[in-house]
Amino acid sequence: MEISNQKHFLIVKDYSVSKETFDLYYDETLDMLITHPQPSLENLGKYYESEDYISHTDNKRSLFEKLYHFIKGIALKNKLNLINSLQPQKGRILDIGAGTGDFLSVAKNAGWETIGVEPSDRAKAIAKSKGVSFVEETSELDSHSFDVISMWHVLEHVPDLDKQIKELKRLLKPTGTLIIAVPNFKSFDAKHYGKFWAAFDVPIHFWHFSKTAIKILFEKEEMKLEKVLPMKFDSFYVSLLSEKYKSGKMNFIKAFFTGLQSNWKAKKDFEYSSHIYILKNKRNSF
Repeated sequence: MEISNQKHFLIVKDYSVSKETFDLYYDETLDMLITHPQPSLENLGKYYESEDYISHTDNKRSLFEKLYHFIKGIALKNKLNLINSLQPQKGRILDIGAGTGDFLSVAKNAGWETIGVEPSDRAKAIAKSKGVSFVEETSELDSHSFDVISMWHVLEHVPDLDKQIKELKRLLKPTGTLIIAVPNFKSFDAKHYGKFWAAFDVPIHFWHFSKTAIKILFEKEEMKLEKVLPMKFDSFYVSLLSEKYKSGKMNFIKAFFTGLQSNWKAKKDFEYSSHIYILKNKRNSF
């Protein structure tokens, strides 16, 4: 995606691994931000090389990690309730970027037939110990073979956005449901923390979406945005990390009140820290 016609928005630092700085450019047509420069596929892996990359481990070493996994347990129940409400007749579910496999494990135990894709060998090994099955690439999978496809905070990591969306369209059954969860750079906590906002997470977050961006990008593949749901816990988690980036320490009190304020303001403008997008094929939309 070219940046020549886009406006410079912000300079952001990779606080987790490299300490390098990256530019964010604003695409007015799509209403989204783009990270520049984006790492090559050969170099991308090194930006994930952190013991603190929490979604690739089951560590509970610190209060923060224990809190993360407690909230994660609640979120998993909510995710399961969501897919059950969207597809009452349980079928096949594909989770792209399955991490340590907790979501698929919960879904499998609830009667879903599950399969995952995960590039991290470390995360995949943990998931396999929980009975989760994987394929190396989605290209191995049959067209129109899944009732539900989910990407929980994964689409922003995908280098080739257009190719990924076409692949999602290919894999989804005509009556299936696509669930995309991504951070929202228009939220109060994003504006409050600015260059310290943890959900920018450069350079492994290539794209930074708005509701408009998701709608336009998927309409190109004849998919309709049916519903947008809030992820209210994310404002607290992201604020806590953002406090660390800003001051060098996690200020639980400040982060809590910023997260609370973000959710309160989002009641009016529906710009939560992260959103869940429910999409369906246009011919089979609600």
